[in-house]
Amino acid sequence: MKKRDFLKYLGASSVALPHFLNGFNVKARSSSLFGKAFRPYLTDTDKVLVLVQLNGGNDGLNTVIPLDQFENYFNARENIYIREDKVLPLNGSDHLGLHTRMTGMQQLFNEGKLAVVQNVGYPHPNFSHFRGTDIWQTGADHDEFLNTGWIGRYLKYEYPNYPFDFPNPDMLHPLAIEIGYAQSLTMQGPFFNMGIAIADPTSFYDLVEGADTPLPDTPAGDQVEYVRLIARQSNHYADYIKAAYDNVSFQPQYPDTSLAAQLKIVARLIAGGLQTRVFQVNMGGFDTHDFQVDLDAHWLGHHGDLLEELSEGIKAFMDDLEYHGIGDRVVGMTYSEFGRRILANGSFGTDHGAAAPVFVFGNSVQGGVVGDNPIIPVVATANDNIPMQHDFRSIYTSLMRDWFCVPESGLGEIMLRDFPTLPLIGASDCVATATRSRRQNAGKKLIGNYPNPFTDSTNITFASSGGKAVVQVLNTQGQLVATPFSGAASVGEQTVTWDAGALPAGVYYCRLQNGGTNQVGAMMKVR
Repeated sequence: MKKRDFLKYLGASSVALPHFLNGFNVKARSSSLFGKAFRPYLTDTDKVLVLVQLNGGNDGLNTVIPLDQFENYFNARENIYIREDKVLPLNGSDHLGLHTRMTGMQQLFNEGKLAVVQNVGYPHPNFSHFRGTDIWQTGADHDEFLNTGWIGRYLKYEYPNYPFDFPNPDMLHPLAIEIGYAQSLTMQGPFFNMGIAIADPTSFYDLVEGADTPLPDTPAGDQVEYVRLIARQSNHYADYIKAAYDNVSFQPQYPDTSLAAQLKIVARLIAGGLQTRVFQVNMGGFDTHDFQVDLDAHWLGHHGDLLEELSEGIKAFMDDLEYHGIGDRVVGMTYSEFGRRILANGSFGTDHGAAAPVFVFGNSVQGGVVGDNPIIPVVATANDNIPMQHDFRSIYTSLMRDWFCVPESGLGEIMLRDFPTLPLIGASDCVATATRSRRQNAGKKLIGNYPNPFTDSTNITFASSGGKAVVQVLNTQGQLVATPFSGAASVGEQTVTWDAGALPAGVYYCRLQNGGTNQVGAMMKVR
């Protein structure tokens, strides 16, 4: 019997069943008996990466100010420069400082939780917003066009069977979440997008609170409500996102800004137990061609407002993680499609440029400054750019290797070529564990039975990697009713017959535990 027909058969039977997706109950919350029975076998994601995209091209020279070249900096930017007495000092780094409005990130740096990577870019920079964004999100060379994102390739490496038979007991939750109306190239895998999008903070809170923006009592309103209903039913992960949200009852205060609202969602989902590996949030407005500063006080104005929103949002996010005791599990980084030119323009702004600083933040970050201050010519021209010192893909490679513990053999597959690494993560705890094995097997059918449905007995087949294996049968209340196999198993497919003649008709779950791998399949006993 085909799987689709089997599910159709279950839906038509007289037995009261939970809603199934890929053989697993997507309605199982932590409060249910079923959820409690299986919780010990679910491994929380130990490490999370949060990407903060700064859309528009952030002006790095007014973000991280080179104090050791202040005269040249002043000469190039007399109409927008940040006064030396307004630059925020950084412990142990007297040759540079942060923009006046970045007090939150100054504190993180001084606590050793923020790394400043100087002069990040790539050879032959492209000054188009669209092409520059594509390059940063895919990890491509300037003349190379890729249709996969660097995070999409990483997630495909970790979860090679996605999206078939996902969610599953080894990965119940979205692999990646992006706050935005559509998935960016960052999350695009070789065949499928590896994440989901949450449109905006308002729609997210509507989702978790079961609320919707009021609709007019018109035929058009009825049609929109129908679309909403279908969308809710189609979101396989909605229940898990809601459950993670509901697990957190308090969060420290955040600023009232768009970025902070997005980061607040991310912190709550991580603290609530969502196993999602990567989150991306977005902040726009960095295309500062004109009136970048207040003409009477350059540390004020549009760019200063943006940097304050960035700094205070990240600081509130870090405080939230610390409050919930999960600060050691999260690392974040900022990125923008390019920097700005050295010379300010005549409109009190800056034009598209090349390299710029990148921030990497988190308790596990090796804080400090990576790289040298950019070299600023005595007399800058309109075409002068900050030369690249660090390839942005070196940051990606370093995070893959030292944060996500990707072995050297996998880095080339993800990054498509070799890049030198940077000292961004503190003492690495990357060791060989069973976690990767579970991720690699997630979505792969390791246990099943035939016939299914069955009347009295069925053959349970399971794939063994060798060693100790246990096959158990549980009912819908999560109670153990049989152990058809327990012992040493050879490598390969094994079969054991289970006689269920004395048990009532209904749904049962066969569970395999083999080394660090656990998987569950649904079975149907009929009269």
